[in-house]
Amino acid sequence: MSIQRTTTTAQTGLVSVVLKNLSKKVKKKMERMQLLEDLFHAYYDARKNKRNTINQLRFEVNMEQELFALCDDLLDSSYVIRPSICFIVNVPVKREIFAADFRDRVVHHLLFNYINPVFELSFIKDSYSCRKGKGTQYGIARINSFIRACSENYTKDCYILKLDIQGYFMSINKEILLKSIYSLLERKAEYYSYKQEPDWEMVDNLLRQVVMHDSTKNCKVRGQMSEWEGLSHSKSLFCSPNNCGLPIGNLTSQLFSNVYLNSFDHYMKDTLKLDYYGRYVDDFIVIHESKEYLKDVKENVNDFFTKRLHLQLHPRKMFLQHYAKGVAFLGTYIKPNRIYIGNRTKNNFFRTVQETDNLLSNTEVSKTLLFKVRASINSYLGIMRHYNTYKLRKKILLSGKHQFFQYGFLSNRLKKYQISKRHLCFHVERFMFIFS
Repeated sequence: MSIQRTTTTAQTGLVSVVLKNLSKKVKKKMERMQLLEDLFHAYYDARKNKRNTINQLRFEVNMEQELFALCDDLLDSSYVIRPSICFIVNVPVKREIFAADFRDRVVHHLLFNYINPVFELSFIKDSYSCRKGKGTQYGIARINSFIRACSENYTKDCYILKLDIQGYFMSINKEILLKSIYSLLERKAEYYSYKQEPDWEMVDNLLRQVVMHDSTKNCKVRGQMSEWEGLSHSKSLFCSPNNCGLPIGNLTSQLFSNVYLNSFDHYMKDTLKLDYYGRYVDDFIVIHESKEYLKDVKENVNDFFTKRLHLQLHPRKMFLQHYAKGVAFLGTYIKPNRIYIGNRTKNNFFRTVQETDNLLSNTEVSKTLLFKVRASINSYLGIMRHYNTYKLRKKILLSGKHQFFQYGFLSNRLKKYQISKRHLCFHVERFMFIFS
């Protein structure tokens, strides 16, 4: 009897070990399948507006193979960030850009999809950049409503304080940033209590890699080093202090820029009790009835940045004036009862119209070219239609004989350019004739 009982106990133990090992394999397989699904979502997010880049096309040729290999690298912690491409852009202003490899962009979107919903629980309403449902138009509308509310519909005095951070992205301290990230991630249970949680060990590994990665090491410089002449040291990662700076151009950098200033946002809203405060990246505005109070706010902001975030206010970008004089914000100029488009956008639109005329005059007109012209003109009209720009649109579009009017027309009070159907049909017939 005892021998039989011992045998039965041994068999039961063996079965439990087999089941335990089997459950581990099933769990790993399910985790791999979930990660693959998340990577495919991240890939489709990453390729938006990047379909024509060589890096993306190279990845797309073997898309499934690349994603499966990336999945394996993430699961066994062998993922390594590849070298970035560094170059200078001059429009709208001179900036240094580090473009990550497309494979790393997919990882950035994967990380964003995992942690951004948790961060959103802590962000204030009036942080406008890199957030779904917000953005420049939302920020402009909020600041406009703040001015109207503070001045009681433009019947009382109020003042606008606008400040900027000097070399913001290059001054972000990575150690402080990591502490802020993990502080916000303490609320992850609130979001994932009813959702499938990611592998937090993998997320932790990715966070440390992405944040602490030095993009200046092994980067591929595109163009001549002479292009860096005239670029301020506060705007270059090559001149950043040790263990500081995030590359402009990465999705994670935009997200982390909000995380880094989140404590400052709450300081302005909760400690200083400022009702009329809004921020877009490093550009922020405070509105108050007292000019002297706003001067004190500036000093408090300066102390907070110096002691807690190791940042500095830009000495040449401080604005404090009566609301009646207006304020420039996010490419517009906000004045009582009206919002004008900024001079930079105005000049760029005028230049685009001229370039379009030259292109249609000196190039064989095709369906593809007409679509390009339509997209170029409507991109500006789409922005300008939200503001008081009817006279400006009329002046730029209806002064002189523009070439694009031979192929299309303006509709809905100069809000949209449309191509005539007869021209589209003509080019379609011509295309079919050539290849028939």
